Amino acid sequence: MLTVSQLAQKFNISRATILYYERKNALLPKLRSENGYRWYAEEQVRRLELIISYRSFGLSLEKLTEIIDRNDNIVQERILLEQFSALGKEILSLRLQQKAIVRLLEQPQLLENEMITKKRWSEIMRAAGLNDEDMLTWHRKFEAMEPDEHQNFLISLGIGKDEIKRIRAL
Repeated sequence: MLTVSQLAQKFNISRATILYYERKNALLPKLRSENGYRWYAEEQVRRLELIISYRSFGLSLEKLTEIIDRNDNIVQERILLEQFSALGKEILSLRLQQKAIVRLLEQPQLLENEMITKKRWSEIMRAAGLNDEDMLTWHRKFEAMEPDEHQNFLISLGIGKDEIKRIRAL
């Protein structure tokens, strides 16, 4: 039997990760001692191996626990195919973003002279194959990853304060 710390060390993950899995009912200890220690048996070790494996595929805790708990090949196949499809869409979106950046970099003077406008940026994004939904996703990701830089980027396009607030709130 292993404690939380021993289990975490065995898998090179944090104690907090194991406790998070417990809070989400994905990995429950085999038993708890009177002093509150959590103890994990071989069954929980195997379950954690599966959790880590499925997490490496990008599956949510909810989806991977459905696979593990149901132990049904049809459910596993359905969920993995859904994840495969979602990853394909994300890869396509990222490639379209790369194309938009390449197009912009082919005209670096636009950035140097601050000559790029909202209209021109939208044209570049559309020419790279992004539609309105893709551009919305792009803004959401930019805002989530680098909110200050997103703000600066929108200002550089000459967009007014009210519209910037609206875009960032999306």
